[in-house]
Parts: sequence; C-alpha cells; structure tokens
Amino acid sequence: MKRGLAVILILFVYLAFTVDIGYAIQPPPVGGQLPDFELPIPTDVGDLTYLDLTGDKQYIGRGTFKVPQIGAQVVILQIFSMYCPHCQDDAPNVNALFRLIADNPATKGKIKIIGVGAGNNPYEVSLFKKRYNVPFPLFPDEDLSLHEKLGKVRTPYFMVIRIHPDGSHKVVYSRLASFGDPEKFLASIIKLTDLK
Repeated sequence: MKRGLAVILILFVYLAFTVDIGYAIQPPPVGGQLPDFELPIPTDVGDLTYLDLTGDKQYIGRGTFKVPQIGAQVVILQIFSMYCPHCQDDAPNVNALFRLIADNPATKGKIKIIGVGAGNNPYEVSLFKKRYNVPFPLFPDEDLSLHEKLGKVRTPYFMVIRIHPDGSHKVVYSRLASFGDPEKFLASIIKLTDLK
C-alpha cells in the first residue's frame, strides 16, 4: 500500500513539473502593465540618444533600464526573431512606421519603437539590424527569459505601451502578427493612446 502511494506521489510530482496544467504565462493584456524586466543600455550612441532615458545619468553600454524610462509618451515593443520569415518580411513595414513617426511633428519624439530578439544572441540581433536597415534599438534575449515573461508569444508580436508623466504605464495594444498598413496603425496608436 505504501509503495503504491509512493509511486502515485512520484508520478504526481513528475507531472507537476513537466506538464503544463493550465498555468501558462499570458502576454500582458490590454489595460494591464508590462512584467518587471530590464534591458541593457545600448552600446550605440545613436540608440542611446534615441531612447532619451530618464532617471540617473545613463552611460553607453553600462547598466540597464526599464521601458517606462524611455523618453516618450508611447513605446511600441516588437518581439521578433532573426529566423522568423514573417519578421523578415515585415521589417520594411516596421521601418516605414518608424519613418512616419519621425517625419510627423505630432509624433516625433513622442512615440518610439524598440525590438527584442527572442532567442537571438547579440550577433544575430546585430545581423538582423544591419540586413534589414532597422533604424531603432534592438535587444537580444538569448536565454528567452524576457520572452517567457512576455507570455512566450510567437513572432512577430507587437505591444503598444502608454507611458504617463508620473512614470506609470499601461498596455493599450497586444497582438500577434503584422499590424498591416503603417499609416492606419499609426492613426490607431494615436487614438488608443490619446496622444497630445
């Protein structure tokens, strides 16, 4: 009898640690907040200038920051992978969105884009940035720790985060797949965030 209970207990412990029993991590929901995570301060002076980080004095390539520290009212967070064919196909579309934001006085400096390479090391992220002429900062997530915190989403995945003057933030958009037409998406972001 004791041996049977021991076998059942061992089986239960095994299943608890190896089978997903409904406690899956979900992406940050619309209306919610990002999980707590930090990104490395970029080594590129252009990327660091673009981010315009708030808080303590920031040094190139030293330390970390959180998304709400980005000097913007809105941050678009793209989860991509260098090996994702959809991300590769979508790169010109995202670059077009970046240019629309930069060329519009109503959005320039108020909306910023960053990307996180799920499972990509620094070399792979750098290669993706160079190959697709990505004009905004990209960050590696080689060990997938950030990807896990963000719900193990497939790629490409886009989140739009509204940053308030007091440093608080709220997710206003969270969705898998390309956002489609950059002009329509930008108009949607402005409406969702009530950008002034």
